[in-house]
Amino acid sequence: MDKYIIVTTLCDKEAIANQIIDTLLEKKLVAGSQLSKVSSKYWWNNELEECSEYKLEFRTKERKFTTIENEIKKIHDYDVAEISSCEIKTASKEFLNWIDENVK
Repeated sequence: MDKYIIVTTLCDKEAIANQIIDTLLEKKLVAGSQLSKVSSKYWWNNELEECSEYKLEFRTKERKFTTIENEIKKIHDYDVAEISSCEIKTASKEFLNWIDENVK
């Protein structure tokens, strides 16, 4: 049985975030997305960086991860973009059915 996952990425430009969202939704790779503005701190080139970013989360199925990752990389402008996933361990039947109906 295919596992359900949440895919996460971050970017610093709202236009790129929306392009990623639109592409993944139009291609039916994800059932839905959330976009949030967050403050980030991280190490980059031995320097501690701080910036505002947009956090994108997508509800989908595990078998779509590689395709989603490749689509994000085509659009993303970071040298090293976080593209990660975590499994949805438990959820309502209706929610999981919604993912089933919308991910092709």
